[in-house]
Amino acid sequence: MIVLGIDPGTATTGYGVVARAGDGAVSLLECGVVRTEPGTALPLRLRAIFEGVAEVIERTRPEVVAVESAFYAKNARTALVLGHARGAILLAAILRDLRIAEYAPAEVKSAVCGTGKATKEQVQFMVQRLLRLRTPPQPADAADAVAVALTHCYAAAVPAYAAMRAPAPLPRFAP
Repeated sequence: MIVLGIDPGTATTGYGVVARAGDGAVSLLECGVVRTEPGTALPLRLRAIFEGVAEVIERTRPEVVAVESAFYAKNARTALVLGHARGAILLAAILRDLRIAEYAPAEVKSAVCGTGKATKEQVQFMVQRLLRLRTPPQPADAADAVAVALTHCYAAAVPAYAAMRAPAPLPRFAP
């Protein structure tokens, strides 16, 4: 199974592509970020995020896209803008008929670090250790995205948990 993990952001959207073998072994295929230009209008940034994620999907052919879910920010505007970025990401995935799974930030941190209050540095360190990498993925947004993908791989490995979290079937729309 190939999983594309996404850490949404309007300035930097991290992505990580992880393969899970039949025996449960996980390996990193690639990771990176989609960056948008500061000061650019939001619609243009959303287009860049959509196109960047779509290009990663076309290149890596994942079976599932795992996205970090929205969190409740202290600043309502920040949460709203992040929601727009998530929408662009979800649209890129669903237009390619991919299953989508969403995980809360604390759930991702708990899955890879053992605590939902882990720091970005702790997530980078654990991603490095879990995937036996020489160095942690850089930047931190890419490491966070790899952690999202790993969370889905681990959830899929536990049948009862996977059944609870199974993505809904894709709706079919009649013209």
